[in-house]
Amino acid sequence: MAVELSIEEGLARIHLNRPQALNALSFSILKELSVALSKIEEAIEQGLVRGLYVTGEGEKSFCAGADIKELMGRTLTEEHQGARAGQEAFNRIAALRVPSVAVLHGYAFGGGLELALACTFRVATARAKLGLPEVKLGLIPGYGGTQRLPRLIGEDRALDMILSGRTVDAQEAERIGLVTRVVDEGEVAAIGRAFLAPYLKHGLIALEMARAAVLRGMQTTLEQGLLIERDCSTLAYRSQDAVEGMNAFVEKRPAIFKDQ
Repeated sequence: MAVELSIEEGLARIHLNRPQALNALSFSILKELSVALSKIEEAIEQGLVRGLYVTGEGEKSFCAGADIKELMGRTLTEEHQGARAGQEAFNRIAALRVPSVAVLHGYAFGGGLELALACTFRVATARAKLGLPEVKLGLIPGYGGTQRLPRLIGEDRALDMILSGRTVDAQEAERIGLVTRVVDEGEVAAIGRAFLAPYLKHGLIALEMARAAVLRGMQTTLEQGLLIERDCSTLAYRSQDAVEGMNAFVEKRPAIFKDQ
């Protein structure tokens, strides 16, 4: 299997294991990814998973993009279905109830960067290289890059990257907000676990409501966003976790959240 799923201590890991192709995204990998996501979604509902990190095998690449040979000679319908498959898989990552992080080392190009953009966060080692080079092939990003990138770093910077197809290094990526943090080199699984550790102590309901308020609010006006925040805040207050959290604060003890 080119997509390996493991669950340990409340964290799910999706590991792309196709180093001979720089972990490029074939259509079979997208299908494997969808199967893994179904298992993760089920585990989240069972209370077994509170975060997801995505990693790539080998020293050279997180994910170098799509498998170009598979993209050639397709019919119009097949091209459209291919874009849908990639978008639907990445949309499922973005919609997870738990925070997710892509651990970027080496290359994160094309579909690989689009996969990372679907995660809540992106961390990069100093040798990471990021880009959407599709224009160099006479193409454009098709797995969400033209939509998620400008929402993350702004229209001008996104157009600069997309229309030039240029590569940005980890330091520039952090400066423009493309990655959340640049971290020291290390074992990618350890990096992912360490990044998510601070989130694991909080209740899932509060995390979900906060993310919903931000993400939904970003798609509308400030006035409408404040209404969304008000509704999400009220829902959070009605949870048992909120009662536990406030009681724990008053009683000066650690809160024990049960995601209820």
